[in-house]
Amino acid sequence: MTITVNSRTIAITVVAALAILAAYLIGSARPSVAGAATPSTGSPADTGITVTGTGKVTGSPDTLRISLSVTATSQDVDTALASANKSAKAVQDAFLGKGVDKKDLQTSNVSIQPNYNSKGAPSGYAVTESMTASVRDLTKAGATLAAAVAAGGNAVRVDAVSFALEDTSGLVSGARKGAVDDAKAKAEQYAAAAGRSLGAVQSISEVVTSPTPQYMDGPLYARATANVALVPLQAGSQDLSVQVTVVYALS
Repeated sequence: MTITVNSRTIAITVVAALAILAAYLIGSARPSVAGAATPSTGSPADTGITVTGTGKVTGSPDTLRISLSVTATSQDVDTALASANKSAKAVQDAFLGKGVDKKDLQTSNVSIQPNYNSKGAPSGYAVTESMTASVRDLTKAGATLAAAVAAGGNAVRVDAVSFALEDTSGLVSGARKGAVDDAKAKAEQYAAAAGRSLGAVQSISEVVTSPTPQYMDGPLYARATANVALVPLQAGSQDLSVQVTVVYALS
């Protein structure tokens, strides 16, 4: 018997073999039903409750912050700068003389600008030197402000006056306790409504809101030194609050 093999027969045979191999490989890659992984069925996670609580306390400001500046003008910049320096030094000495600590006295800005007349031509220079002072003895607040303005004379401009509560250490403790008590009261209400018992605290986080300085409106010019001494500076009160987020377990 004679068997004739031509190129067409060989090609068909090769294609068939490749198809069988591919089918085998695909079948091997698929997991069998018996070997497939199944999710574990563990116990459910512990349930809990998350609540927020707020505690607020009121305190009296302990610091007066004064921002002021002195301005001098002249046809030449050296004269304007020298005049501004003299006024600024006098104001600083007045603050120090009233008991303001050097660390509470700070130069905040120095500006030198050309002046122009109505026709746009240069007409001299203006020098402004700004400073801030923190007065911690509020019984001397009015007298300290008056002394600083009197020392600078008509060159002084009071830009801002504000009261601040800087020592909040004692107030924060009270606010925290109030916030935690508030959160616990809420959690007990929710647990009782759900017919559950309140468990242990799982976590606590907090946000402390510090008092915002209270500013007196508008700038004050040294038009009349006597009137400055009569400015009724009232410190008032400021609030500090703490908000906590507490997670309790339920049993």
